Formats: sequence, structure tokens, C-alpha cells
Amino acid sequence: MMVLKSPWEIDLMRKSSRIVAETLERLTKLIEPGLTTLELDRAAEAYILRRGGKPAFKGYRGYPYTLCASVNEQVVHAFPSARILEEGDIVSLDLGVIVDGYYGDAAITVPVGKVSEGARRLIVATRDALTRAITAARPGNHLSDISHAVQSVVEGRGFSVVRLFVGHGIGRSLHEEPQIPNFGPPAQGPMLKPGLVLAIEPMANAGGPDVMVLDDHWTAVTCDSSLSAHFEHTVALTEDGVEVLSSLTEDEAPQGAGR
Repeated sequence: MMVLKSPWEIDLMRKSSRIVAETLERLTKLIEPGLTTLELDRAAEAYILRRGGKPAFKGYRGYPYTLCASVNEQVVHAFPSARILEEGDIVSLDLGVIVDGYYGDAAITVPVGKVSEGARRLIVATRDALTRAITAARPGNHLSDISHAVQSVVEGRGFSVVRLFVGHGIGRSLHEEPQIPNFGPPAQGPMLKPGLVLAIEPMANAGGPDVMVLDDHWTAVTCDSSLSAHFEHTVALTEDGVEVLSSLTEDEAPQGAGR
């Protein structure tokens, strides 16, 4: 069952999501060749605590870190480690924060130094898919309109959509109903209503769509070792449209969306 949020609940999620956005912005500025993903994790946790938030992922179903830091062929949920980032890598950072019992969640993929044209195109396509999906997440549309928007952009650019993982509702729990696949036909599923808060998160591969989870039971990688990118925002549906809670700038909100 989809849980609709009251204005005061959305306000709390605005606070947690802002800390997520601020943290990701700070991490983006730190990324350079020679840095380890474990250093990024420590920086993320320190900033979240300093801002009065609580890391949402650490301890969630046994996950041991604040940040998911997935490099190159790693799709999502990779452990931060002593792995050193190299020129030409891409790194996906997925992060959640709790404030007063309410969650915020977002993800970005960042180039490390100068990357290949193929990597750049993959990052742009995945980010554009998120923007198109947010535009589709409006009251009166159907849930699958979000899914269809992601698939249309990603596959239209010559990439593939990861099908194993989905976006989700979010609120007092990190993962709530509904699940939001990143593929499917339009105009299917429940109708979207004001008060719904969603974490929309396209994941796209440069090669095929198949992924597998490694023996740590968390890290997902592409089966063909191709690059993967991941973007995510927490968004609230309102009477006026959609507000991107995990954005620091108006530029990340789609045309006509509320703030």
C-alpha cells in the first residue's frame, strides 16, 4: 500500500534529503585520482553527523558503511574500501540520511578526472533518464509512466536498463511501497497522488542489462564487466507537481516542477 505523507512529514524529509544532497556535493569535490572510496565513506559520515543527521545505510540489514561506492562495472551497493580511484574511472555514490525518523536518499555518478567519451555519454544518459522520470512523476499520471520514461531515455541512447533493482517509496522506512521498475509500458499501475514521496533511481549499463551479486551479498556488478551508472533523487508529489527534495539547485528540477 502506498503511504501518503502529510506536509509536516515532507518537511522533515526535506531536511534529511538536503543533508544527503550537501554530502554528495562535498564528496564530488573531493573525488580525484589517488583517493580511496573508504576515505569518501569517512568524509560522508563525519559530515552527516556534524549536520545532525544519522547515516541511513549503516547497519541497515547488516550493511557496514555509511556510503555505497560503486566503481566502473560495480552497479550498486559496493562496499567502500582501500581501492584507489584512478584517472578514467567512474564512481557511483549512493547515500541515505535519517532526520527525526524520516529518510532521504540520493545517488550520483561522478567521473574521476578525464573519462572516455563512452563513459561520459553513459553518465549523461542516466542523469537525463532521472530528469525525464521526475517529469513523469506527477499527480494524475500512472506509476509505470516513471518506468517508461527511464527506459525510453536509456535505451534511446544505446544503453541498457538494470532490471534487478528498482526505485521505491520512502518515508519512515528507507524502502516503502511502491516499487518502481526502470522499464515497462506507460499508463499502467496505480495512479500517482499528492503526498506520495518516491526515490526514483535509474541504473544503466554500457553493455547488457544483466547483473550479479558478489559473495559479499551486497556488491552488484555487470555480468559483462561493462560500465554502469546510477542517479537517484527523493521527490515529493504535491498539488502543484513534483518537488525534488534531494536537490540543492533549481537546475536539477524538471521544467514546470515545484520546489
